[in-house]
Amino acid sequence: MPLSGAPGFKVYRSMLDLEHARDVAVQAANAASKVIMRYFQGDFDVEIKADQTPVTVADRMAEDVIRETLMKAFPGHTIHGEERGVSRGDETGEDCTWLVDPIDGTKSFVRGYGMFSCQIALRYQGRLVVGVSTAPAHKEQALAIKGQGATLDGKPLQVSDAATIEDAAISTGNIRSLAASGQWSAMGKIMARARTTRGYGDYYHYHRLAAGQVDAIIESDLNILDIAALTVIVREAGGVITDLDGKPINMNTTSVLAANPTLHAVLLEALGEDHE
Repeated sequence: MPLSGAPGFKVYRSMLDLEHARDVAVQAANAASKVIMRYFQGDFDVEIKADQTPVTVADRMAEDVIRETLMKAFPGHTIHGEERGVSRGDETGEDCTWLVDPIDGTKSFVRGYGMFSCQIALRYQGRLVVGVSTAPAHKEQALAIKGQGATLDGKPLQVSDAATIEDAAISTGNIRSLAASGQWSAMGKIMARARTTRGYGDYYHYHRLAAGQVDAIIESDLNILDIAALTVIVREAGGVITDLDGKPINMNTTSVLAANPTLHAVLLEALGEDHE
């Protein structure tokens, strides 16, 4: 039978058991978290990659542990990781790609505070279907399967019902490129109207959004490995997540607008005002 809650989306248990995939991803994330926490707030070298972002031995070792776990369970699947690139599965694969960021928030990790996470998502036939977001320093783990809802530490997640900007708590991540864009004037008006503004960033505000504790997220500088798992979690908590122009999340996405359906539509319209 197809997954419930996913009309027309033909994922069959005989072809791909998504609960098993989630459980393996959890196993991989938990194993990686142990590696990460051995280095957290310790003494290690920091390298700067070509894109000017930091990387440490913890990033690479954590990704190696994740890859080993996933490859053992799913030798046919492709793995696309932040540090090791893309490794193709064997000919038994089922158009499955794992998207892995072993430490999303390495800058936080390097500076010794816990606003970082391990992100693992499964993309099946072009759609994100499993998301595991683990924050080892804060001991949080959010899980989601397409059509089956989302949980945070075992408790069901549901976005808020805030319907207006004036009622909304809005969190921003990195908005550097947004600040240099034609949408910046509209963004300023949104922030002036919002009930509360915060700048939580990284995994943290997505977990809060899915739990109904933050009402919207706006950020402009990221990549799919940062948000693939979080996209599944937000959607399964009842939220809408797109880029800042309202386009669906895809492998080339670099910005996010996320909220409940009503507020998302309101914010999308507001971001379009004064847009050159």
